[in-house]
Amino acid sequence: MGRGCLLFIIALCFTMVECKREGRGMPATASWWVTTGDRQSLLERQEDLIFTNHLDSLPIIKIDTTQAFQTMDGFGFTLTGGSAQQIMKLKQEARTQLLQELFSREGAGIGISYLRISIGSSDLNDHAFTYDDVPAGSQDMTLAHFQLTPDDRDVVPVLQEIIKINKRIKILGSPWSAPAWMKTNQSLKGGHLKEVYYEVYARYFTTYLKTMMKLGINLDAITIQNEPENPNNNPSMEMTADEQALFIRKYLGPYLKEAGLPTKILLFDHNCDHPEYPIRVLADTLAAQYVDGSAFHLYLGEIGALSKVHDQFPTKNLYFTEQWTSAKGSFAEDLKWHVKNLMIGAPKNWSKNVLEWNLAADPEQKPFTPEGGCDRCLGALTIGDSIVRNVSYFIIGHASKFVPAGSVRVASGEVMGLPSVAYVTPEKMKVLIVVNDGATKREFNVGYPANHVKASLLPGGVATFTFR
Repeated sequence: MGRGCLLFIIALCFTMVECKREGRGMPATASWWVTTGDRQSLLERQEDLIFTNHLDSLPIIKIDTTQAFQTMDGFGFTLTGGSAQQIMKLKQEARTQLLQELFSREGAGIGISYLRISIGSSDLNDHAFTYDDVPAGSQDMTLAHFQLTPDDRDVVPVLQEIIKINKRIKILGSPWSAPAWMKTNQSLKGGHLKEVYYEVYARYFTTYLKTMMKLGINLDAITIQNEPENPNNNPSMEMTADEQALFIRKYLGPYLKEAGLPTKILLFDHNCDHPEYPIRVLADTLAAQYVDGSAFHLYLGEIGALSKVHDQFPTKNLYFTEQWTSAKGSFAEDLKWHVKNLMIGAPKNWSKNVLEWNLAADPEQKPFTPEGGCDRCLGALTIGDSIVRNVSYFIIGHASKFVPAGSVRVASGEVMGLPSVAYVTPEKMKVLIVVNDGATKREFNVGYPANHVKASLLPGGVATFTFR
């Protein structure tokens, strides 16, 4: 054999190996990260797994990229006013380092890609407020007193720093209450929005969106009202489905359109026990023309309620916008429940995002408002003398670090006791998230397309697998 032929054969062999490594043949290895309920592994990378075509008797979770579903908008948290306050207390160097970890996918970053913020205060501020509070008995029909204070001292600068790290981050705004002077009970807690103020409240939204845009903060979407069936938080406001439909149909929808604002309108923003609420609003075709979709929480009901709305209105999007973990809860139980029901359950019921409740609080879960603020809501971060990463940091991190915005959910095989969800990222990476929902260690295979890797998970353990 001549020297030239020998070199050609060697080069061909190297090319075949590289083709396999690059995904043009079967994938060579899968990387995977694990979190366990005993905290021995916390989003910790494991030794890579080698794909094989040797059959065994273990169940296989097969990824099927021929069945594609919704495109994901992202994963993240609510940046409450209290969260922003805690972050702003950090010195600049520490704050920059923390925000890089949270919002970048480089290195140890978890790549948060979606944030929810409150329009005015939520119940995790140190006091309740809106952007147009005037003395009792007064009103401000021209919104002459509208101002972002106190959010301009913490929420705005934190958002501006975040946007420098991730220019594509999606932001959702939700009000906890209209200004008290617009409400039936003249209070920021409870009550309804008076119909006589629907028009000025629509202008309140457009004024807010335009003000934020001038500061370099563009909101992708707004909900009409956080938890419109809950009058117990401070602040809060009730709003029926018929009231919401009228407000959108006659005021908010036309005002956003006239202002040329591309911000999406989302309905409901409350629990899965009442899917009939968004269904009723979407059945109003004049209101529905302005609506992008519906948002849900899971303090009541079942996550399958999202599919009930999707089945009736398949062209309207679905979002999962809030779930809290308790400072008195169990890391292991919260990890398992939230991953099963939210990180897996919500996307498999058509949600385009998954958001956990507050990003940060102090060691006493402060701040929260008096007479209706949540005193048990555990932040993803506890910021005190040091920074502690709590359970929701890892719940979200198992998706946000690996599944960027623009990823498409694809089918994954159903295996009893091993709920899973799969994606293909814009970079063509395959991602599978699995939780062991049982009481014993489980061994299983991850298959794609006709080959597989063998893995195991402790009870309640969570794993994210990635490969090309």
